[in-house]
Amino acid sequence: MTDALARIHAAFADAGVTGRLHALDIDSGAQLDAGADQPVCTASVHKLCLLVTLHEQAAAGVLDLTEQVECSPRDRTTGPTGVAAMLDGARLSLRDLAYLMMSVSDNAAADLLLHRVGLDAVNRTTARLGLARTLAVHTFGELLATIKEDAGPGGARSLADPLVVTRLRALDPARTNRSTPRDMTRLLAAVWRDEACTPEHGAAIRRILGLQVWPHRLASGFPFDDVHVAGKTGSLPTVRNEVGVVEYPDGGRYAVAVFTRTARTSALLPAADAVIGTAARLAVDALRAP
Repeated sequence: MTDALARIHAAFADAGVTGRLHALDIDSGAQLDAGADQPVCTASVHKLCLLVTLHEQAAAGVLDLTEQVECSPRDRTTGPTGVAAMLDGARLSLRDLAYLMMSVSDNAAADLLLHRVGLDAVNRTTARLGLARTLAVHTFGELLATIKEDAGPGGARSLADPLVVTRLRALDPARTNRSTPRDMTRLLAAVWRDEACTPEHGAAIRRILGLQVWPHRLASGFPFDDVHVAGKTGSLPTVRNEVGVVEYPDGGRYAVAVFTRTARTSALLPAADAVIGTAARLAVDALRAP
């Protein structure tokens, strides 16, 4: 494990990021800790907490996942994907909104679900599951609003300025949606063990996590046809995250949470994306070693 930790820290340094990681063998409990209890900004990773809450309420009969929701183009949370990027009105079920929220990280879909479920319910769910350091502070629209406000009159262009980025509340775990890598692997393990929800709803959550379209972070470390990766990314200026579960054909199941920050403000940093997969692979290989 010591050698694996050294290689993980070296990979983070080579990619120009500060990284926090926790990896957990879901069945044996073996783990690898590289800053696992450090508070981190979850960004869109927090959509996983919302997804679990949605299915918890569905299992309890509080809501029906086939319930239809009007997605008006007015006051729609912005974003580059899904309903958030569409121009016209739409009508979707709660479960299809959940699919968009997780597969393409649709902010508008997430906030429509939050409107139905409630922010307090998300926090009750994470508290029930023992995630003591995980908290949802605001909706995704509110999160984006803080970035716009903190960026000032220069707008999105000013986010290229490191001095502007340092004042963003969205990047301060004390003032935004937050968690720790260990809390996130605990949540994933609860989903994979059917402890977070009933088996039916646990299977639905796992299915949606497996439909995420982004291959450039966690999945990039496991380029094998017989290894399945299910996860959720999160991104903010200088922040690149992903949490997920890696499943091997021999039955091995490993929850991994990787949260990174970079000093560079560039939106495109392929090495910073790829190191999430590299670090996860190093961690899982260490857990699988005899």
